[in-house]
Amino acid sequence: MQKQKIATCLWFDGRAEEAARYYTSLFPDSRITDVQYYGEAGPGEPGSVMTVTFELAGREFIGLNGGPEFTFSEAISLSVDCADQAEVDELWARLTDGGEESVCGWLKDRYGLSWQIVPRELTELLSHPDQAVSQQVMKAMLGMKKIDVQELREAAGK
Repeated sequence: MQKQKIATCLWFDGRAEEAARYYTSLFPDSRITDVQYYGEAGPGEPGSVMTVTFELAGREFIGLNGGPEFTFSEAISLSVDCADQAEVDELWARLTDGGEESVCGWLKDRYGLSWQIVPRELTELLSHPDQAVSQQVMKAMLGMKKIDVQELREAAGK
């Protein structure tokens, strides 16, 4: 398999391997592919995990134990295309466990990383050719934390 040319690197404060194990448990076609350790040259504690490379649904990420200097913000998030409400519900429950809900389908997980849990039907309804319908759907979504597909359908007049 050819190495992915561009991978997202996520900065953690000592919990990169724990996070990678957690994330890979959430999605099919996910696995840890490599773990590298700090040596005597540092800057981390010799023998501690420096990086963990992992795949989520086939996409490569690198978790770096870089220390407490930097933390995640909502300026970057991982957006998940969900087939249906059941997938939204499952991921929402698992990712908010130890984390926190936000608005419009956004949440922060226990590691502080932001996610967008997006049912495919939301995207379809927001692209509705009738602008009045898409605006009603947008208005409904703006009042939600976890996205509720049935409420979106009702807003669209379905």
